[in-house]
Amino acid sequence: MWAMVVKEFRQMRRDHRALALMIALPLLMLVVFGYAASFDVTQVPTRVVGPAAEQAARQLPGILEVVEVRAEQDADEARDALRAGEVPVAVVAGASQVRVLVDGSQLFTARAVAAGLASAAPTVDVEVLFNESLDTAAVMIPGIVGLILVFIGTVITSLGMVRERAAGTLEQLAVLPLRSRDVLVGKIAPYFLVAAVDLTVVVVVGVVLFEVPFNGSPWLLALGSALFLLVTLGVGLLVSSVSESSGQAIQLALMTLLPQVMLSGLIFPLEAMPVAIRSIAYVLPLTYFVEISRAVMVRGADLAAIAEPLLLLLVLGIVVFGAALARTRRDLVPARPRKDPTARQQAGPVTA
Repeated sequence: MWAMVVKEFRQMRRDHRALALMIALPLLMLVVFGYAASFDVTQVPTRVVGPAAEQAARQLPGILEVVEVRAEQDADEARDALRAGEVPVAVVAGASQVRVLVDGSQLFTARAVAAGLASAAPTVDVEVLFNESLDTAAVMIPGIVGLILVFIGTVITSLGMVRERAAGTLEQLAVLPLRSRDVLVGKIAPYFLVAAVDLTVVVVVGVVLFEVPFNGSPWLLALGSALFLLVTLGVGLLVSSVSESSGQAIQLALMTLLPQVMLSGLIFPLEAMPVAIRSIAYVLPLTYFVEISRAVMVRGADLAAIAEPLLLLLVLGIVVFGAALARTRRDLVPARPRKDPTARQQAGPVTA
């Protein structure tokens, strides 16, 4: 029995991926998620507008962190700023009245502001925009769309490619008169189409069954989804290229999936995370898709408002998919037969 125990320990030591999954990943999750798993928003970036903006900025409760004072702007411009996602809260300070506009698409931030003002400044008029009833489904359904795209693009795609390699059909594709990129596009096109169908179904069900508002352009959501899916398909190809079995592919896919779920703002608000943890969120593609989907569906944002996250997704897609294409291409290039240096000597001298 002791020999079997020693054997298993040696085999475990050789499997670096399993060691990382069993030791490094739990520690990383404990540290990162321990700081990230918080719904407590203590400070909210706030823009103060109106003729009495300077005076009102000095009297706001501590939960409202004044980042901009623009006395020349009015309530309509403050609404446009919230719709564009520039700030989550805007204070309109008139000559005789102070009104607080809150972005309802940022659910926990809006709830924290409403609760903080109710206790610190109960006479202030608070108006919640875009999600007046602070409905959880209105902010969760747009994020769940991204979660489905991550699952299909990363997990399902990586498993499909790994099965091709295990069955030996990937090597058979290498001898076909096709270019490497043609083979890859043909392999991932079905996953892209399935993801598009799932996206449509989830959005329609969310709007019809859960009464999630869809105030923006469907084409903008489709554009953001396509760019985001480009990134997730690239991650799936990368995972499959370094995996030798379906089990390894699932392990690596989960290692890329869990941080995105926890740190993207899908569940826990980014404003509640420490700066160091929040910086990790800004390199995760799901962070930008959640921002895009909520902006388009809930706030009705236009192209200019989501241009930055769209551009960042495009850059991430080019980098990740390019790396995946370069690494996977090696599996599609048939190995050239090695030349035998003794063949010429065995053939003997050539006589006239």
